[in-house]
Parts: sequence; C-alpha cells; structure tokens
Amino acid sequence: MQQNNGIDKNQIISFVLFSVILFGFLIYFQSKQAKESAAKQAKQPVKTEQTATKPAEVQNINPTINQDSIKTVSLKNDLLNVQFSSLGGQISSVELLKFKAYNAKADKDIDPLFLFNKNNASYGFQFKDKTGKVFNTKDMVFSPSVNGNTVTMQSNLNGSLIQFIYTLNPKYAIGFKVKTQGLAQIVNNGKADFTWNYDVRGKEKGRSQEEQHTEFSYSFNNYKSYDYDGRTTMEEPEETLNWIGIKQQFFGAIIEANDGFTNSKGNQEQPKDGEFLKKFTFDGQVKMAGNELNQDFTWYFVPMDLNLLKEYNKNFDEIIPLGWSFIGTLNRHFFIPVYNLLTSWGIAAGWVIFLMTIITKIILSPVMYKQHKLSAMMRVIRPEIDEANAKFKDADAMKKQQATMAIYRKAGVNQMAGCLPAVLQVPIFYALFRFFPNNLDLRGQSFWFAKDLTAYDDVIKLPFNIPLLGDHLSIFAVACTIVILIYTIMNSGNMQQPQQPGMPNMKVLMYIFPITFIFFLNTSASGLSWYYFVSNAINIVIILVIKYWILDEKKIHAQIQANKEKEPKKEGKFQKRMREMMEKAQEQQKAQGKK
Repeated sequence: MQQNNGIDKNQIISFVLFSVILFGFLIYFQSKQAKESAAKQAKQPVKTEQTATKPAEVQNINPTINQDSIKTVSLKNDLLNVQFSSLGGQISSVELLKFKAYNAKADKDIDPLFLFNKNNASYGFQFKDKTGKVFNTKDMVFSPSVNGNTVTMQSNLNGSLIQFIYTLNPKYAIGFKVKTQGLAQIVNNGKADFTWNYDVRGKEKGRSQEEQHTEFSYSFNNYKSYDYDGRTTMEEPEETLNWIGIKQQFFGAIIEANDGFTNSKGNQEQPKDGEFLKKFTFDGQVKMAGNELNQDFTWYFVPMDLNLLKEYNKNFDEIIPLGWSFIGTLNRHFFIPVYNLLTSWGIAAGWVIFLMTIITKIILSPVMYKQHKLSAMMRVIRPEIDEANAKFKDADAMKKQQATMAIYRKAGVNQMAGCLPAVLQVPIFYALFRFFPNNLDLRGQSFWFAKDLTAYDDVIKLPFNIPLLGDHLSIFAVACTIVILIYTIMNSGNMQQPQQPGMPNMKVLMYIFPITFIFFLNTSASGLSWYYFVSNAINIVIILVIKYWILDEKKIHAQIQANKEKEPKKEGKFQKRMREMMEKAQEQQKAQGKK
C-alpha cells in the first residue's frame, strides 16, 4: 500500500518547483551611461573631417594584394569617428566619441570606445560568375575619394564597375549606397549574398553579464515585427529582414537594407575567455535587378538610448531587452519615466533608486497592509491550529488539513489573500532585473563604493575563485542577502510546521532560500542589489510599524471571535474545489487500504 505523506510534502514540492522556476527565469533574463545631452547633440549639424593616410596595420586578406596599395580615409562628426579601408571598400573602424570603454586596470571607463577596430569586422557582397567561381567584394581593392561628408569607393572587376558610396549622417547613421555597372556580363544567376563577420570585444565591467546581453537582433514584416537570437544559430529562411543588428549590453551595430535580406542565417560562437566576447557571422541574400546590384543600405552604430532609438521609427527600441509583455510595459511606462523625472531634478542616481523604491512601496502599501494583517490573524489563531494538530496527531494528514481549513473558515481567514502581494511583486522583480543592467543613463554612475551601478561592486576581492560566485564579494549583494534573511526570519513565525516524522523543517528551507540570492546578485548590477536592499529594509520597518503601532492583536482576536459566532461564510469556488479534491483523495486512500 502506498503511504500518503500528506499536504506538507506537496508544500515542499511546490517550494522546490518555485525555486527552480525562479532561478530559471533569473538565469534566462540575466545575461549597460550616456548623458541626456547625447540625443540632443546628435541633432546638431554634422561637422566632417577627412584624411587620406596609410593604416598602421591592415590584415592582408588576399595574399596577392600589395600591402602598400591599401589606404584608409576617414570621416568624423561630433558623434562618430569612422575610417574606411580601400581593402574591400568597407568600414574598418568606428569610434563612438561620446562614450568610453571599461579599462580593467584603472577599473573605470577611460578607453576609446570602438565597435569596429583592429580587423574585428569585415563585410562584403558575394557573387558567383558564369563559370561558377565565387568572389567577394571584401577581397577586392577599391580606390577611395572624399568629398565633404561622403566617401566613394570604386573598383573594377573584369570590365565591370562596383561603387560603394558612404555618407556620414547625423544620429550615428552612415548611408551606404551600392552601385554596379557591367556586372551582368559576369554573373547570371541574379543573386548576391551579403556576408558580415563581427568579433565583438567587451566594453563593460563583468564579462558574463555582457555576454548574456550580446546577441543578434532583427526586424521584419515591414518593421512591424522584432526578434532576437542568443543561440548558436539564427535562421530566417521565410522572412525578409528589414535590418539585422548585433547588440551588446549598451551599444550595437545595425545594417538596414531598403529591399531587405532574404534567406538569412547566422552563427555565433562564444569563446570561454580571451579578447572577444562572441564571434558572429551573418549571411543574407539581397535583390539584384538585371544582374546588377543597385541598392541603398544604412549602417547604424548606436548607443542603446531608448529615446534615440525611438526617433528612428524603425523598431530599434525593441533591441533594448526591457522584458516581454507586461514586464516591458512596466519598464517603459513606469520605471523609466519615474527614473527620468527624478534625475531631471539633479538627484544622484543612487538616491534616485532609493526614491523609486519608496514610490513603489507606497503604491503597494494597501496590499502589504492586508498581508501583514493576515499574518497577525494567523498568529492569533495559532493556538487553535496547534490544538487541532494535537487532536488529530494519530489521524491521517488529510483529516488534519480539513480540520485546519475549518478553523480558518470559521475565523474568516483567507490564506490565499497572502499570496496576492507575492504575485504582484513578481513582475516588479523581473522588470527591475531588466531595468538596471540595460539603462544607459546608469552606465558609469557611481554610488558610495560602487563605481558603476550597471555592474557589480568588487571592493572585497578574493585571492581565489569560488564556483558560481567569482573572485570577489559584492558589498551590496551581501547586504541585500542579509536583509532578505532577516525579513524571512521575521515572517517565518506564521509557518505551520509538518507533523509527520521524518519531514524536513520548512523554516530551515526558508532560511536557505534567501542565501542563494548572493550567487546571482554578486555578479549582477549593483543598482539592482541596492534596490532590493532598500526594498527589504523598508519591508522590515513596515512590519515593525504595523505590529507595534497599527495593528492591535487584542482587537483582531475579538474580531475573530465575533466571526466565529456568525454564520460561517459560504465556501468559495476555490475552497469548495479544494475540499472536494481532499475528500476524493481520502476515499481513494481508503480504497487502496482495503486492497
């Protein structure tokens, strides 16, 4: 006969499942500070500078090409410094002038911030001639010329002319016009492939977090639909991509095709360590008319600034991973506006987070009050629960649970009401888990001992590496974990302990659960840890205020006694269903016992 271990076993299973689901989401979602004037300055007139020099180092992709024949020209405005190589007629270097990259030795953002540089990116158009031979423009040598804010690259191939015309525009954009003449004499299949190789270097503190935010992003369905892919391979054989981008935590490179990319596929490789975070390859077909390629493209080398990305009106704002569905809505229409409002008053970022926490707690205060009132009611009826447990000590767990539920019903206590605050805080938890490491305005903002609120603080450095924890201890993460543990201890008094011999103590499991927070907070954005530290510290204060100054347990006891004298409330649908399920389970248990 199968032994029935009662409802407490189900509670343990539910707890374990909840833990697995929670950490699954955290791992999935986890994976970066420009000033507000950046977007405004992007609108200013473009000032261009051009030079024609030989590069210090150029990778000789085709061994038959003379190194001395390769030249670079450059264009520059207030936002971008762009260099173009005659090898492949392509962009060889892009520096974002308003931002700096992280320097590990100095432990701050002081290095020039390049997206393309030192041969980490190459692209071109691949054709197949009438003999079946494949050639790519990135292996050809072009002749560059500069006129104002425009660079023209020109090359000849067996009597045909290929032109790349680049125009440096405002708002981090570079127009890219492709023209061919006489190419129809060489190719006849009407197909051209755009190929792009991009080895991404880290820009931020914390490799693991930046790796998780580095991925393919693309739009299709006439800019109406968006998707991303952080997996090894990306395939879109049926959709026409309006643009394809490779984003990092706070910056991204995007190429838009006026006629789109078809039969698109990509691949990404993640080295365990070394110079590059990830290595990307992309291949997509572009349209040819009469075996000639004449199409307009646009390169964008952009910071992940939400307002700036919205201005393009090309669905670029979806690149910022603020969360799916309601989570993203909560960030876009509540947390980001509140943050922007508070920062507009000149308040430091760390104190803005502090005020955001208080505002959130005020909004949730009615629900939290009901939760703490329920906790007080549970404490009052605890002697009756203990008496019922003693009375049914030798009975099966089902009868004991039915007796407990009867006490709750007579006292007017609804256990499910205590779940509502926890349910409401889940979307807030995940929204902020997305908000802090993806808010460009927080990048580089220091607060106390944290030098960057979008990265972890590592004041306490360890001489060794601990699995899942790293080689440091984040002060904010440790403080947050301690406060969560204190809050858990203060709330554990209401938990009913299992009566069956051999069953684990649920309180112990509750104490262990908060400690696990340090393993993901230790490498997460310090702004997130600071928020949850403040949030749980406020929770502790609220509990103490409600317990000692607001709620009177004597009045609650009198109210419960009055509820008992009244006609018991009619069972709700949920309570009725639970009672019927328990009765059915009890009948099945008896039937098995007879066998």
